[in-house]
Amino acid sequence: MSLQLVESFSEFKEFKNIDRATMMRVLEDVFRTMIRRKYGSDDNFDVIVNTDNGDLEIYRNREIVDEGEVEDSNKEISISEAKKLEDDYEIGEEAIEEISMSDFGRRTILTARQTLLSKVLELEKDEFYKKYKDRVGEIVVGEVYQIWKNEIMILDDEGNELILPKREMIPRDFFKKGDNVRAVVLRVEMYNSNPKVILSRTAPEFLERLFELEVPEILDGLITVKKIVREPGERAKVAVESYDDRIDPVGACVGMKGSRIHGIVRELKNENIDVINFTSNTQLLIQRSLSPAKISSIALDEETSKADVFLPADQVSLAIGKGGHNIKLASKLVGYGIDVYRETNEGEEMDVDLDEFADEIDEWILDELKKIGLDTAKSVLDMTNEDLVSRTELEIETITEIKKILEAEFD
Repeated sequence: MSLQLVESFSEFKEFKNIDRATMMRVLEDVFRTMIRRKYGSDDNFDVIVNTDNGDLEIYRNREIVDEGEVEDSNKEISISEAKKLEDDYEIGEEAIEEISMSDFGRRTILTARQTLLSKVLELEKDEFYKKYKDRVGEIVVGEVYQIWKNEIMILDDEGNELILPKREMIPRDFFKKGDNVRAVVLRVEMYNSNPKVILSRTAPEFLERLFELEVPEILDGLITVKKIVREPGERAKVAVESYDDRIDPVGACVGMKGSRIHGIVRELKNENIDVINFTSNTQLLIQRSLSPAKISSIALDEETSKADVFLPADQVSLAIGKGGHNIKLASKLVGYGIDVYRETNEGEEMDVDLDEFADEIDEWILDELKKIGLDTAKSVLDMTNEDLVSRTELEIETITEIKKILEAEFD
């Protein structure tokens, strides 16, 4: 029976997140419960537990009284019985007797073992929950252990199980078992009484932590990240500000020849990152957030939080960006709904760059038109269908559909 307890200690030593003092307290509580059940009280018992080797010692302390004066056999012992323990005991002294585990019985010990196991498991869950609850928003590094359809299980350096859902992964993320993964702790939740740590690589906090790792000035507080907006895997905009006029916040974040930002871009699977100098001037912030497009003028409506932005015709596609990501992120960063308008000079015929139709027309079709020198909507509409069929690899049905899209833009 003692061997079973020793084996139990060996198992408990392997539990994570539980310090020695806590383990000692739990073990002592369990054994004191055993004592109370058998003797009614544990006030006069000493329990000594050694978590290193599983040694357990229980001592009962009783007052030595004269023969026939024992009223409570748990707290008092007759002189004749005491002398069986030690020859030199005298009346009035305290007799110390070691209690054998066999005195408790096999059933009691097995019950204690099970109670011990459940208490330690519960304690471990609590410690794990507290540990990661305090780390929400921090970066963790782990190893891919299991891959499922909708999520990946990652083990941290202590063997704790963390979950990276598919929806929290960058679209171009691809991991295999054994790969090291960096992610931010998004949240910690309880699921069927078990703590569940959810990681994310798409959260703005992940990008912010990466900047802190790469840019010492941010960690030191010389540069502040005011706001981050992302389209994970595609584009991100980071507004930064410096309270020290001697420090260029954008230059510090980008680094010499992009040395600092390149590592972040690689981690984010080549996500384009625009670092913007923050300003409280809304018009200037809109202008910077729509970079690299050159803006002619901006009309703000502060009541509706709308901004009408006017640009030269050849700058509109730059302002909108591929897939509309640039203008969408600029709106989120500034907190204004942004509408862009082409600016044409008096008497100048309006035209639209073909790249602006990337959302509606396949890229390979646009490339076919550009091969024969057609890079604006008007230049395509001015050519007959027959000429386009003969000079490109496009079919008549495709050309007809393209022209409908281009004409709708002018309408």
